[in-house]
Amino acid sequence: MDEHDERGTTMTGVEPGRLDDQQLMKELETIHRTRHDTLLYGSNDALRAHNERMAQLEGEYLRRNPRRSVSPSRTREGARERTPSGPDRTPVGKWGPGAGGAGG
Repeated sequence: MDEHDERGTTMTGVEPGRLDDQQLMKELETIHRTRHDTLLYGSNDALRAHNERMAQLEGEYLRRNPRRSVSPSRTREGARERTPSGPDRTPVGKWGPGAGGAGG
């Protein structure tokens, strides 16, 4: 069985270069959907395998789509335009106001 790479870890799934475009997109959707649970609850080996497979799939996607359209809001410049700057910027979410633990 030729499922091992040079580092001795087991690769699962079809080699990305052998997938057609539809299969590649399905694989990418699946791996992105399972990412959070793998990070939170997977073993170190599972996370390592997930990282490797995701990198392979994303690399193949980028190889096939070198001129993919990029949303201006997903660039650094676009992010700066939508993010307030300066010392009066108020953090939000987990680290924002009220995120101090038991007392609020």
